[in-house]
Amino acid sequence: MLLPELKAEIMKLPPGDRLALVAAIVESLQETPVSIPERSAAIHRMRGLLKTDQPAPTDREVATMLEERRLEKYSHFK
Repeated sequence: MLLPELKAEIMKLPPGDRLALVAAIVESLQETPVSIPERSAAIHRMRGLLKTDQPAPTDREVATMLEERRLEKYSHFK
């Protein structure tokens, strides 16, 4: 059975059965060991996403950014 067919069949199940299916899938994944190199590679990629050449903002700059965001978000209530 192909994935689209499987999804269509799942949607026909009552909510309780779908929840039980999710639990069974999660349980099956927990039993699958994740290799340390695979996990390390994922962590390395995530760190790369956060990397920047700019210095971290100061507390004052963060406070200013938050205040600007609040003004943008709530200015339409005035």
